[in-house]
Amino acid sequence: MTEQVLHVHVGEPEGAMRERALGIARALDAGQDVKPYVGIGFALAEQMLSVFTPERWRLVGMLRESGPLTVAELARRLGRHYRNVHADCKRLEEWYVVERDESGYVSVPWEELRVDIHLPGQVAA
Repeated sequence: MTEQVLHVHVGEPEGAMRERALGIARALDAGQDVKPYVGIGFALAEQMLSVFTPERWRLVGMLRESGPLTVAELARRLGRHYRNVHADCKRLEEWYVVERDESGYVSVPWEELRVDIHLPGQVAA
């Protein structure tokens, strides 16, 4: 079974993204098996932190521990208001961090979220 990983990149140079995509394309052209790669990117850490708030990290952790839950049950377990948990789930769905099935259950389809933060280069004085 293939490991399900969501890669979260912050400040990754555009050239690095392009090289990764070209490497995958070359491997596919050569008929090689390629591990699935799913990644999302943010230009700045502030942008990433606006999506991955502490409460949303708790939500993701709860879903990983418990498995799929309704938003109402998730809110109850987190001790939070339904409306806020619903909004958080919707935001995390937009970024492919969680998914909702046809029955309305929310889950985290990833075994891992790998966060890679590139620090900006030093500006010459």
